[in-house]
Amino acid sequence: MITLGDTTYPLDHPLVLGLLGFGAVLLFMVILLIITVRAAGRSARMAEPMAHHMSNLSQRVQGLSDGQHQLAGGLNHVSEAQAAAQANMLQLMEQRLAQVSERMNENLQGSARRTAQSLGDLQQRLAVIDKAQDNITKLSGDVLSLQDILSNKQTRGAFGEIQLHDIVSKALPKDSYTLQHTLSNGRRADCLIHLPNPPGPICIDSKFPLEAYEKLRRANTDWELNEAAKFLRITLRKHIKDISEKYILEGETADGALMFLPSEAVYAELHANFPELVREGFAARVWIVSPTTCMATLNTMRAILKDARMREQAGAIRRELSLLFADVDRLSTRVENLDRHFSQAAKDVSDIKISADKAGRRAKRLDNFDFEELAPDPVADPVTGAVPDPAARVVKLPGDKG
Repeated sequence: MITLGDTTYPLDHPLVLGLLGFGAVLLFMVILLIITVRAAGRSARMAEPMAHHMSNLSQRVQGLSDGQHQLAGGLNHVSEAQAAAQANMLQLMEQRLAQVSERMNENLQGSARRTAQSLGDLQQRLAVIDKAQDNITKLSGDVLSLQDILSNKQTRGAFGEIQLHDIVSKALPKDSYTLQHTLSNGRRADCLIHLPNPPGPICIDSKFPLEAYEKLRRANTDWELNEAAKFLRITLRKHIKDISEKYILEGETADGALMFLPSEAVYAELHANFPELVREGFAARVWIVSPTTCMATLNTMRAILKDARMREQAGAIRRELSLLFADVDRLSTRVENLDRHFSQAAKDVSDIKISADKAGRRAKRLDNFDFEELAPDPVADPVTGAVPDPAARVVKLPGDKG
């Protein structure tokens, strides 16, 4: 039972039950509030470090915000600086590109000029090459013609004679040699040099053993080489014997003769590999010469001819010297006469100068004479009583004597 005020109610009364339920609820709420207050205290105690951390975090966030603002300002500055640098770089690049373009244009123009000049030079050189090609073609034809000439013995002999004539005409005076001279034995020498005694006139005969030499050059085996050497020896010995017998005449020519080989190669081959033929030529008094050695030999002969002609002209030179001495003596006499005439002329000029000085002085005195002065009246001569004529009076100049 429960008493409320003056009234007592049973436990199962609805009002009691309601009050009990409300009290229970109220108690539950108080307990829940106490639990909540305790939990809030614990939460507050637990939230203090978190708040401190939150405060620190807020400060850091604020610092980050300030750093972000500074970073934004720095980024703006960097962006502006980068933009300015980029603008300067673009301007510099434009200038460099302009300079490079200008230099490239100049280089291209220079290259174009050089290319044009090179093309012009190349064209000129091509023209020269074309001309040289024409000359080579012509030379090839000449070589073929020369081969045709040398393939025939008669034309080969004519070739050697022409070469000998050219060398002799360049080395000696025209009156000192005779071409195709016929000797007393009826033999005709290609050239006869008129040397004085001793040694006397000397004959030159042209020989060209080309067939033997070509056979020697074309030899491939030892047998062919021996046969070609044998053929060359036979040919040269025959030439040496013919020249010795035909062109060396006692009392008419010198005691020797020259065999002219118009090929330096054949001459070199003989002296290099066939010295016995050269010695046989010396023994037979036949001297083998090439174009080069022939020119040297002819120059020696020219010196001999010059010396002989000087000896022949020695008397004439003495006569001319005597006449020259007389002319010099006569010139000396005439110079003395001319010197004497010059001395007389100098004396005459000196006398003329003296007379001119005197005439000048008299003219000066005439210029100083006063013609306005009146002359006195004429007086009669006391002896004769004659009165002199005023017009016949002599005017005496200042400075005159008597």
